[in-house]
Amino acid sequence: MPVDLNALFPKLINLMLDTVFVVDRDNRIVFVSDACETLLGYRADELIGTQILDYMHPDDLEASRASIVRVMEGTPHIDFRNRYLRKDGGIVHILWSAQWVEEEGVRIGVARNVTALREAEDELRRLAHHDPLTGLTNRALFYDRLEAALHAAQRHHSGVALLFVDLDDFKMVNDLHGHAMGDRVICWVARRLEGCVRATDTVARMGGDEFTVLLTDIHSADDVSRKVEQIRRVMAEPFDTDLGGITPSCSIGVARYPDDGADADSLLSHADGDMYRIKRRRS
Repeated sequence: MPVDLNALFPKLINLMLDTVFVVDRDNRIVFVSDACETLLGYRADELIGTQILDYMHPDDLEASRASIVRVMEGTPHIDFRNRYLRKDGGIVHILWSAQWVEEEGVRIGVARNVTALREAEDELRRLAHHDPLTGLTNRALFYDRLEAALHAAQRHHSGVALLFVDLDDFKMVNDLHGHAMGDRVICWVARRLEGCVRATDTVARMGGDEFTVLLTDIHSADDVSRKVEQIRRVMAEPFDTDLGGITPSCSIGVARYPDDGADADSLLSHADGDMYRIKRRRS
């Protein structure tokens, strides 16, 4: 007995883990497979007859409309991504494969949920640019931000300051209290430094017990001096008792653009050298 493929097609489509949409030229959903409920939280009968644009994330509408135009002009899409709003208010990232069927006046799209993939990609990007212990900006991203800040300062004739912060006698913390305690102190220092700066500034961990602070839109040397004194005061406060009552101190080197250098390497070198001169005077 021959197989009736036409009868099988609806069953096959509804078995797919990806969601199949059929949308007319006015963006009305005329068919959607049962997987839509897992994808968007709506049953198929709730979606049919509604505008597919109504479920798109507002920030992705412009790009999505442009994609629709290209598909309807005959350019199939196999790798377009956008975000949709679920019935429960959540956001789902979708990878689309779509094409226009002129004789039927519809476009067919297969939607794959790539939210987990997008989250993994975001986490990889975060790990590539942030210190894994403290979550601070790492050396590579800090350098990029310093370069960008210098370009902006050159355009707007404003000032930039770079602070190089090194904890004093941090080796003793590790030797006396162990490396686990040392890591906790490093994290507390990171939080204290973040609490001293504006959202437009950047705190980075350069490695070990060395940190840098990028201050933008600086108008005078007094601005920098006040920030250095604020950091010293905050650092001089004892840590919580669960950190053994450790009271850190730090040496802070300063470099200002354009007085102490016109490029990132010069400023970092000047601030690093200034920090070591201060440390030697204390020893």
